[in-house]
Amino acid sequence: MSEASSRTLEPSDPPQAAEQPMEPSQANRSPATEPEEHQTQSQDNERPLEPQSREPEPEPEPAPPAYQEPPRPSLFIVHITPELAGVAKVGGLADVVFGLSRELAIRGNHVEIILPKYASMRYDQIHDLHEVYKDLWVPWYDAAIHCTVYFGFVHERKCFFIEPHSQDDFFNRPSIYGFQDDILRYAFFSRAAMEFLWKSGKHPDIIHCHDWQTSLVPVFLYEFYQPMGMTHPRVCLTIHNFAHQGVTGKEVLTATGLHRPEHFLDQVRMGDKRYRQALNLLKGGIVYSNFVTTVSPRYAYETKDQGQGFGLEPTLHTHHIKYGGVINGIDYDVWNPEIDRHIPVQYGLDSIERKYDNKRALRHRLMLAENEKAIVAFIGRLDPQKGLDLVRHAIFNTLERGAQFVLLGSSPDARINADFWGLKQMLNDSPDCHLEIGFDEELSHLIYAGADMMLVPSRFEPCGLTQLIALRYGTIPVVRAVGGLADTVFDKDHSARPLHERNGYVFKDYDNAGLESALGRAIACYNDFPNHFRDLMLNAMRSDYSWNIPGQDYLNIYDYIRDA
Repeated sequence: MSEASSRTLEPSDPPQAAEQPMEPSQANRSPATEPEEHQTQSQDNERPLEPQSREPEPEPEPAPPAYQEPPRPSLFIVHITPELAGVAKVGGLADVVFGLSRELAIRGNHVEIILPKYASMRYDQIHDLHEVYKDLWVPWYDAAIHCTVYFGFVHERKCFFIEPHSQDDFFNRPSIYGFQDDILRYAFFSRAAMEFLWKSGKHPDIIHCHDWQTSLVPVFLYEFYQPMGMTHPRVCLTIHNFAHQGVTGKEVLTATGLHRPEHFLDQVRMGDKRYRQALNLLKGGIVYSNFVTTVSPRYAYETKDQGQGFGLEPTLHTHHIKYGGVINGIDYDVWNPEIDRHIPVQYGLDSIERKYDNKRALRHRLMLAENEKAIVAFIGRLDPQKGLDLVRHAIFNTLERGAQFVLLGSSPDARINADFWGLKQMLNDSPDCHLEIGFDEELSHLIYAGADMMLVPSRFEPCGLTQLIALRYGTIPVVRAVGGLADTVFDKDHSARPLHERNGYVFKDYDNAGLESALGRAIACYNDFPNHFRDLMLNAMRSDYSWNIPGQDYLNIYDYIRDA
């Protein structure tokens, strides 16, 4: 592809230093009078000049010191979470806690993370794991469960792991989720995390909890621990996906010691709108938290006002003053083509041509035909939320348009996996298509680096990390205008944004025609206007979706709820 002309921005000249004020003795020597003095002296050199009495000039006032922002106080922040990338990851929640906790720490805050001690964790990613609290007794039903708390570092993040010793084996299981007692498991973990903070004397400024799994944390804080004196912490709840809410029966009240079903089943507290006599843990988190965020401004609007709150719309309206969206970031230490150790050739803005070395490597690994065709990719869970019928249609539409298609993903649903396995066998002989049913971390990096376009045709998408990673790698997103996709991808042809901010292709309606329009424009630009496509790639790579901006957004939220 031909290169577009590049423009180098020169740094502006540094401001000139202000002139130094003259000394008083210099100030008294006026250049206008100096020649006259010399003339008088030369004409009347026999008579000595009498000294002239002069008023001393005042000392110049020193310039006022430049205003400096007062140093920001360091906060003690505790994340209570079911997932953390590196050791216990199922979805994007794990990446958010991993990236945000580091951003908050490098800004000078003290950050700790509390997790269950899963049997299935990646223990090789935990440094210096050791016991720190041996006798934590957590109230449960009419007795208590003995727990041990461990401490260790996960990529420099300070983490506590709670291990219950119980016949229920809450976390001594082969996977993180997928069990009939998941709600009781995470209700126990939430109570154990709060009991650990209380018993160990920790009083954080902010407790940040995540999704329905830890939504009982603010309920426990308000109902149990504030009356006992734990009045300092404020709670921020982040909802990563409203489709999962933790709807359950009254047993969880008995188990955790909350009791009073008539109190908590009230619609203003935790009563579920859709199922009478059911509790909604996520609703409880919204009601009891000091602030509630979701993972993009557009998704916040969609969940409150466009019917995507799965029954929680009235609650969000009631508590709208403490509800907002913050776009997720991605970890540029992990997702960065300049330093990515998983790709054969690193590249950046100044060496974008090297991206095509990765494209050749991707074709070689997946045994695709070596040609000039564009590669369209899909990476993600094979979940109906991700728009699987449009993904299926896009495979055939891409091949019809003379491009190549690569898919990497799997589903916990055996029927969906079987459907895509059948599709794989149907297309197995095509030199322009490869479907990889499963997940391979190293291959995902190579696809991001080697593909030309990344398809994200979601039915709904709270934020989405796929398009953010694709942008970093100069791989042009083709997305549906929902949730975080609409907040981060701006159409090359139809966006109101300036040209240098346009970074992808967007379609609105969830149908084949919308998909074909956006995908067709992307492939046509690649084929017919290579310079324009290259400019689009550079725009994509310049997009800043690191944790820098959302990190500050969260600190602003923390300040707001601490001062309220």
